[in-house]
Amino acid sequence: MLSDYHIHSHFSSDSEEKLENIANTALSLGMSSICLTDHMDYDYPISPDEPDMTFFLDIPEYAKALGALRMQYAGRLDIRTGIELGIQPHIADENYKISKSHPFDFIIASTHIVDKKEPFYPSFWDGQNIDDCLAEYFSDMLDSLKKFDNYDVCGHLDYIIRYIPDKSFAFSYKDYSDIIDEILYEIISKGKGIEINTAGYRYSLNSPNPCTDIIKRYKELGGKIITVGSDAHFAKDVGSGFDKARNVLLACGFDSYYTFKERTPYRHSL
Repeated sequence: MLSDYHIHSHFSSDSEEKLENIANTALSLGMSSICLTDHMDYDYPISPDEPDMTFFLDIPEYAKALGALRMQYAGRLDIRTGIELGIQPHIADENYKISKSHPFDFIIASTHIVDKKEPFYPSFWDGQNIDDCLAEYFSDMLDSLKKFDNYDVCGHLDYIIRYIPDKSFAFSYKDYSDIIDEILYEIISKGKGIEINTAGYRYSLNSPNPCTDIIKRYKELGGKIITVGSDAHFAKDVGSGFDKARNVLLACGFDSYYTFKERTPYRHSL
């Protein structure tokens, strides 16, 4: 079973899942390794509807809990400590300090915010042109990745498409290929990777994040490092869609995927 390298627990503002439930689910699926990647989104815009969504991670407590979990499951499941950093162009220095504050095994850099607004909330899209929103999202991502490079993979590269309110809108890599290619060049040139995030299937996209065309393009441009993550916020979603992810990776020309330990990538055959 592929190792799940994008999982959230009760240490993330948007999850209440217990660490033990996550570990037990991974064991039941036959996984040998997982990485917890709870949220840290510095300067996250607070919504009046959900004021508790601060996405602040208590790193000392998080590390302590994962250390105890690692000992509890020693010899049965290799549990690694990761973090999902929300990147924005103006907080590169803060994210660098966070990334150096603990010896993480793995760091995901994810763009969740566009112009201090979150696409998850319907109000983000009010009165907005979808194409303009997508163009601004990818532009912000490129700017953020140029300013901050202490990460291992870029998370769910086309995250924003999960929340497009017009379900008749058909996202196409070709419509944004210039800016997406710049993003991929930036990632590859820095020796970083991307993830195949299976949450897209749970959002009825019929594809992972990023979509297959972006994964193919990453391979064409020389990209090698790719991790697999469920983006689970509930234990039941750990490993969700991994059979499809394996097929996508093979169809895109990959014969392996990667895990990380102490920020070092390790290759595994598919």
